[in-house]
Amino acid sequence: QVQLVESGGGLVQAGDSLSLSCAASGRTFSSCAMGWFRQAPGKEREFVAAISRNGAVTKYTDPVKGRFTISRDNAKNTVYLQMSSLKPEDTAVYSCACRPVDGIIYALSYTSARFNDYAYWGQGTQVTVSS
Repeated sequence: QVQLVESGGGLVQAGDSLSLSCAASGRTFSSCAMGWFRQAPGKEREFVAAISRNGAVTKYTDPVKGRFTISRDNAKNTVYLQMSSLKPEDTAVYSCACRPVDGIIYALSYTSARFNDYAYWGQGTQVTVSS
């Protein structure tokens, strides 16, 4: 089991920056490939970014490339999502997720954009971007 708690959401204006954090406890955090997903009202959950267990590999959805940066600190059991140049369409509940990768091929570089691949989820944090 791993418990995930997001923080850092809030109300900002278009063009502003915001940094989200996701603190993990329980299972060894470094055995998780991590992802950030978001869900806006009336829309399906959407992949945002992912990072491999060692932080060497990252993946982003096209709408956030160049604006968002995912990173992790395994010593602090935390994954981050740094968001800049925010747009109203970035408004959503942002959730982090863990995909345990022990025993899978290419575990060190594994990332996934599919929410079904992730076993553990946080409750989410609201990000609202006003125009």
